[in-house]
Amino acid sequence: MNAVVSNQDKTSHPGFRLRLDGRLSLLLTLAVVALIGCGGAAGDDGDSGRTDGSSSAGAPGTAMDQEATDSPRFGPGGQLIRTVDVSVGGIPISVEIADTPALRETGLMHRDSLSANHGMLFVYADERLRSFWMRNTKIPLDIAFIDGNGSIVNIKQMEAQTDENTLSTAPAMYALEMSLGWFEANGVGVGDRLEF
Repeated sequence: MNAVVSNQDKTSHPGFRLRLDGRLSLLLTLAVVALIGCGGAAGDDGDSGRTDGSSSAGAPGTAMDQEATDSPRFGPGGQLIRTVDVSVGGIPISVEIADTPALRETGLMHRDSLSANHGMLFVYADERLRSFWMRNTKIPLDIAFIDGNGSIVNIKQMEAQTDENTLSTAPAMYALEMSLGWFEANGVGVGDRLEF
C-alpha cells in the first residue's frame, strides 16, 4: 500500500523562519554526513517497505539491537544511524534519524526495548499522509505524526507484531516513535512542537 499524497498548500505562521532554519540545518548536516561516506542515497525520499517505511531498526544480535550509545551505529547496508538530541513539547529526548528508505523501512524492528527518553525520528522530504505498521516490531510504541512546521498533528498507540496500518490524520513530514505511553506520561500532545 502506498502513502496518499496530499497537494494541500502549506501555510506559514509567525516564527516559521526560525523553525525552518533549524530543519534546514538538520537536513544540511545530514547531507554533509551522506557526502562524506555514511552510505545510502543522500536526499532519497522514496517510500518503501511499510506503507511509507515506518516503525522499527536492525536485526537481532547486531549493533542496532543494543541500547543507544555514543559510538556509531549502523543499519541496513552499513548505513550510519545518527542519534541527535531534540525536544518535543519541551522534553529533551535522543532520537535515531531514519531519513533513507532503508532506515525508514527497518525502523525499530527486532528491538527488545528502548532506552528511557529515546526514540526514532522518521524524516521525509515532503508532507504527505503517512501510514505505519508494526511488522517484526517486538515492542509496542507511541507514534506522533508531525507537520513541516514541527507541530504534532496526531498521536497514536501501536501494538507490537501487527500489520495493522496506523495513519496520520493530516499531512506529516516527520513521525516520532517512542515507547508506548511516553507522550501521555510526559504531558506531550497534539499542537506541541518538535524542536531541533
